[in-house]
Amino acid sequence: METAELIDILARGEDSRHQFKENFFNADSLAAEIVALCNSNGGMILIGVNDSGEVSGVTSEDIGRLNQLISNAASQLVRPPVNPETENISHPNGLVMIVSLPSGISKPYMDNKGSIWVKSGADKRKVTAREEMQRMFQAAGLIHGDEVPANGISVADLDQIYFKEFFKKEYEETLDEQESSLPQLLQNMNLCRDSVMNVAGALLFAKRPQFRLPNFIVKAVCYPGNTINEDNYLDSRDITGKIADIFQQTISFINTNIRHSQGSKSVNSLGTPGIPRIVLEELIANALIHRDYFISAPVRVFIFSDRVEILSPGHLPNNLTIENIKSGNSNIRNPILASFAAKTLPYRGLGNGIRRALKAYPDIEFFDEKDGNLFKVIIKIRD
Repeated sequence: METAELIDILARGEDSRHQFKENFFNADSLAAEIVALCNSNGGMILIGVNDSGEVSGVTSEDIGRLNQLISNAASQLVRPPVNPETENISHPNGLVMIVSLPSGISKPYMDNKGSIWVKSGADKRKVTAREEMQRMFQAAGLIHGDEVPANGISVADLDQIYFKEFFKKEYEETLDEQESSLPQLLQNMNLCRDSVMNVAGALLFAKRPQFRLPNFIVKAVCYPGNTINEDNYLDSRDITGKIADIFQQTISFINTNIRHSQGSKSVNSLGTPGIPRIVLEELIANALIHRDYFISAPVRVFIFSDRVEILSPGHLPNNLTIENIKSGNSNIRNPILASFAAKTLPYRGLGNGIRRALKAYPDIEFFDEKDGNLFKVIIKIRD
């Protein structure tokens, strides 16, 4: 870094990527700052600068002590350990030590007390909410929303007729031929633990999954115009049931409420839906399989005169971008659901669903809304 760049940073003041500190003497305090930056988007700690951006400088003795302090904090008081880079920059008022930290690849990072810190503007805050911790562990691939126990839904709530038919079709054997008990078999299939179904097992095979998972549904509304009107709508439905039922009923709701063209068909024909079925299959399957099940909210479908909107809880995971998914990249947020969806839905799970939808119908837009923690798809309805 050049002195001019340092002066420019100081002039802009502290933000979520630049922290000013006059000095450090406490390794625990330094570790908390390191953890916060690594859990966020990375950044720099500028030592020898007060909160107002004025340089007080560090001495040569400070630099030796600080290097040892930084090394000890990063290797012994941060879990997992990190490797910060340091650089000493000359300023007219003295030396400034720059401690650079990238956004961590092994989040969440913790201090030696097990506390998780993140940046909150120019300050840092401790993560205490369970939901936020869960999302951080989920982003790291340590836990998945679909494997969380669906408390209150046990093996006794299994739709046995439906499951028996699925099992015979998929494995070409009957349940009666299995040596394992039903609870053990379901556990072997990663659908339950200690006779309690997980979210995936409940949504796939329980009789009434929404009895204990009331928000894991699709709320669908059709409006007469181009905007949401709470008092004036054409059709509205809360779509519940097993995930395969929700999938089919959501597609049916959309097809019923969008325009159909007769083309060369007779006036008595049903006509062709304005949006190809393969597009709805791919996008609804993605919304149900890849949504964030740590967020207790429904998938929402809004039908307007000029478009269909599909809103899924949870923005794109990890480093995925809209351009990534258009190119066929994927990151499986719910691996159990994804593995069974390929057997219960027209879902291939190869990361090409978005590409297939765009190839069949290019008038689709995607929005990754990180602030609102949702992913939105807009399908334009052609005139």
